[in-house]
Amino acid sequence: MPRSIQEILDHADEIAKRFEDYEPSPDDEVAVAEHVLRRAALARARSERQMSDAVDAARRAGISWKRIGAELGITAQAAQQRYGPVTRTA
Repeated sequence: MPRSIQEILDHADEIAKRFEDYEPSPDDEVAVAEHVLRRAALARARSERQMSDAVDAARRAGISWKRIGAELGITAQAAQQRYGPVTRTA
């Protein structure tokens, strides 16, 4: 969907006006501790996703649940229970 230069400029002007007219409200503020907590939760979610992807890749490469568990510091059974449902070769 190509846009003309004029449409892009009009959109940029609209966004600029929103910023210029913005008036903060108390609801916009977030306590530092809440912000830090939110970022930590996001980091944990990303880390869990990386772990799931790594376990999936390991399983596809033929690595045993016993070895995966050893790398994770848990038993083979715990690794399979935790990551088996998210692997393609479970």
